[in-house]
Amino acid sequence: MFGKRTTFNGNTNSPAKVINKPAVQTPDKNEFDEVVSSNSSEQSKSDLKRQNPKPAETVVVSSNQGADYYNTKSVIFSALIDSIDLSHLSMMDQDVAREEIRDIVSEIISLKSIVLSISEQEDLLDDICNDVLGYGPLEPLLARDDIADIMINGAQTCYIEVDGKIKKTNVRFRDNAHLMNVCQRIVSQVGRRVDESSPICDARLPDGSRVNVIAPPLAIDGASLTIRKFKKDKLTLPQLVKFGSISPDGAEILRIIGRSRANVLISGGTGSGKTTLLNCMTAFIESDERVITCEDSAELQLQQPHVVRLETRPPNLEGEGEITMRDLVKNCLRMRPERIIVGEVRGPEAFDLLQAMNTGHDGSMGTLHANSPREALARIESMITMGGYSLPSHTIREMIVSSIDVVVQATRLRDGSRRITHVTEVMGMEGDVIVTQDVFLYELTGEDEQGNLTGRHRSTGITKPKFNERARYFNEEANLVAALERSNLEHRETIDG
Repeated sequence: MFGKRTTFNGNTNSPAKVINKPAVQTPDKNEFDEVVSSNSSEQSKSDLKRQNPKPAETVVVSSNQGADYYNTKSVIFSALIDSIDLSHLSMMDQDVAREEIRDIVSEIISLKSIVLSISEQEDLLDDICNDVLGYGPLEPLLARDDIADIMINGAQTCYIEVDGKIKKTNVRFRDNAHLMNVCQRIVSQVGRRVDESSPICDARLPDGSRVNVIAPPLAIDGASLTIRKFKKDKLTLPQLVKFGSISPDGAEILRIIGRSRANVLISGGTGSGKTTLLNCMTAFIESDERVITCEDSAELQLQQPHVVRLETRPPNLEGEGEITMRDLVKNCLRMRPERIIVGEVRGPEAFDLLQAMNTGHDGSMGTLHANSPREALARIESMITMGGYSLPSHTIREMIVSSIDVVVQATRLRDGSRRITHVTEVMGMEGDVIVTQDVFLYELTGEDEQGNLTGRHRSTGITKPKFNERARYFNEEANLVAALERSNLEHRETIDG
């Protein structure tokens, strides 16, 4: 009954088309705690349109979507595929293609005498359009701007993170094959692949949101898909101040550090906001500087006009052609960079980054996983040692001291909030020990009635840190001293007393 057809509306000059690459606008990932107000009122099914983001408490998929729903959907979907020429849909605008597909599905429902309520038919139309043109069941989640992470644990289990808290939804895929199809669609957009022979893959969505896929046989219960979403609106330091991640004076100190071309290492645990903070600090790079970024999966979104973005490459089927982070950092030195930004330092590329910081590329930055500034410096040393360098520990530590000026620590607290807890400068060496000095700290003061942690940012009383010389060179010394004095609580209390 439904043969291949090249027109939806009777116009033979308007071929039907499918979009192979989804053009859905996915929101940006917010790594810092952002309390986004969402409508928590109950909604009827007829209000669950694809245009309206769901509140955090709302289950995204209607509760009646059980086995019968998926069987009906499978029948209609098969009929749709037989009814259209998918090879032509890629040339059609997505909004137009979506409307045409909805018309065809409505026609199929009528011809097959399938009885559905208005809300069930609306849900079915949205689901099928998302399967054909987008990321299937992920579309409603990607449309919400208050979700920070999406975690798919097999076809039947989905969790999201909202306001720092993990919640389970009843979003699910038809089966594991459906989930794998969506995973392959995502990773294929950046020229990567995921299957049994290559079951681990890092990729990104068109907006830069981070994607990780681990497929069977490594994932026993079906493919695991993790998406770290980016927000539509890029976070800035003033917004971090608004959300309480840093105080106004602390933001001014970070601005001066970025402006005065100090070499910065941003450390923190998983999900603590390192990449977001790195994006914020790069906003103060001058527009006439040549910046080169090196990442495993391109996530940084610098606003400067002269930016070169580099990305690692995994090996091919024959195990050849791999380009590592160290290869990228080494090549950066031949590209006349003024600043080198490494998305995440996790291996022997730490040695090459330190060399770059030492050879005229002031203002270079990078992130790494560590729970404190001192631990971050120790991790740098261990990563260099694991790279096969037979250098004495004293020599490596001297290189660290001469290369890194400031370590900024980002922390995710137990209530889900993110805070910048340390701004620590590297002073020098005393014997074989690296000497550091805290310039700015976050102190926990207690917990409120809602279980949220309370605290305050303050300076440690140091008004002229070591990087003050850099601030003076860039005419920022007065601003730095003023910000540190304003954030010195003991000094303020003395004056007020």
